[in-house]
Amino acid sequence: MTPAIELLRKHAINHQLHQYQHDAAAASYGLEAAEKLGLLPQQVFKTLVLSLDAKQLAVAVLPVDQLLSMKQVAKALGVKKAEMATAADVMRSSGYVLGGVSPLGQKKLLPTLIDSSAQQFATVYVSAGRRGLEIELSAEDLRRLLNAQFVPLCQQ
Repeated sequence: MTPAIELLRKHAINHQLHQYQHDAAAASYGLEAAEKLGLLPQQVFKTLVLSLDAKQLAVAVLPVDQLLSMKQVAKALGVKKAEMATAADVMRSSGYVLGGVSPLGQKKLLPTLIDSSAQQFATVYVSAGRRGLEIELSAEDLRRLLNAQFVPLCQQ
């Protein structure tokens, strides 16, 4: 049981767990999840932890087949600069290992953005907090639990 799953159960959020055999040699954890679960990559979302103006952390949740626009993040959060957080900062702030970072159940609730494309699906998939395990839930439940905003996040 991961903190992400515990959070969903605590709030009685309708969800499903999907497990697959993780391949340590996979180039992309998110694309591997989509492929092994037979899902559209646009419906499987990755979780990225960012550093804002080199002093605060935030979370971006976007489709696994897309690249994050740092300009969109900075604009949405009203900061000058957004960049990827260091691996050590990600693991320390989230409590998860890289490749298994869930937006749910992190040690501290950070400002969170979800790509607006999530709203087109009845359900989306995010990491359950462990490689090889995904959570399926509604995008609105995800947004509400994270106190997040839906905004365009992907590079055009």
